[in-house]
Amino acid sequence: MTEVRVPDLGESITEGTLHKWHVQQGQAIKQGDIVAELETDKVNLEISSDEDGVVGELLAQEGDNVLVGSVIAIINAGGGAAAPAPAQAASQPEAVTPAPVAAASAVATAPAPAVAVPAPSADGVHATPSARKLAREHGIDLAQVQSRDPIGRITTDDVQAQGRNGSPAPAAAPAPAARPTAAPAPQLGAADAENGKPVERTKMSRRRQTIAKRLVEAQQTAAMLTTFNEVDMTAIMDVRKRRKDSFKEKNEVNLGFMSFFTKAVIGALKAFPLLNAEIDGDELLVKKYYDIGIAVSAKEGLVVPVVRDADRLGFAGIEKTIIDLAGKARTNSLALSDLQGGTFTITNGGVFGSLLSTPILNAPQVGILGMHKIQWRPIAIDQERMENRPMMYIALSYDHRIVDGAEAVSFLVKVKELLEDPESLLLEG
Repeated sequence: MTEVRVPDLGESITEGTLHKWHVQQGQAIKQGDIVAELETDKVNLEISSDEDGVVGELLAQEGDNVLVGSVIAIINAGGGAAAPAPAQAASQPEAVTPAPVAAASAVATAPAPAVAVPAPSADGVHATPSARKLAREHGIDLAQVQSRDPIGRITTDDVQAQGRNGSPAPAAAPAPAARPTAAPAPQLGAADAENGKPVERTKMSRRRQTIAKRLVEAQQTAAMLTTFNEVDMTAIMDVRKRRKDSFKEKNEVNLGFMSFFTKAVIGALKAFPLLNAEIDGDELLVKKYYDIGIAVSAKEGLVVPVVRDADRLGFAGIEKTIIDLAGKARTNSLALSDLQGGTFTITNGGVFGSLLSTPILNAPQVGILGMHKIQWRPIAIDQERMENRPMMYIALSYDHRIVDGAEAVSFLVKVKELLEDPESLLLEG
């Protein structure tokens, strides 16, 4: 028998949410097969089996919060058949290994196989970790709790019923075993039904909850201000037009705007190092390296993977790294190491059409640069001439606790100057 445990998640993360089961009870699996998908504050992680066997028991449900190190499943040794069924179900056919699940809809509609009897824990009681915790807190003997689960597992509902009644909860008629299904469809809440207005009520994902919490904390703890400027993108667009074909042929990647902005930010950070710092208690940590976070919009919410030592990368290296990280973000395959740290962040609302915005700090960083949509506008060249130019508004949000307004404005002007003279990026960026 092997226990499948929640792995160490690193960076002070102590728990995650069981997002999805990839197996069902009674299913034969191989070493390395994915058992479950775990959602953390930052990334989704796949938990795999360490050996061949048969899934004996699933100890948590989709949507449950599970602690690092807790057991979420039991894998029984075997060659593919489920453990013997209990006496009352002896006449049921032997469990058959199901075909791989192709989609969530298949999980919800496929017939359920016979369920293997889970092996008991050391105390001889089948109970979920949350049920054991609740029983300990209320001094309830699990051996006296009546399970209403068809496979005999004690849940928190059973423990709560025992606590209310002072006696075992009444047993319910066994229901047919069902394989794990996708999260239930959004339901109309009672209060909403009373108003007579149709709404959907769904639980926020762990990542969305974390994003909401951290953004509010950033606004509550930092003295955040934003300063604006605009960049004439004519020179950069000219360089890209002249060099894009040879650049791609040589480096096998397109010459995008992000490499220019990353280089410009690094040049400005070297000139104004307090924008590359953070507050630690009553101390100021000025970082002498440049790990630039690039905000990426993924299905589960905004993430900020980090381009490490960006000052040591050329334009092609930056473009390749950003493409790789963005691809991982959109396929939920980012590792925690891809997200840790970061000294300054760049976010590009322009890809969605934003003309102007005030980005929120990515704490504990003290600066974030916002890019926006390139839009042709008439610009005064001098007192007599006007020209249509490709212009972009840029915004710098900063923590006024350690960055003064003059320094923030000067930083943004430096970014503007470097972008409008792309050749200088090779020297100062």
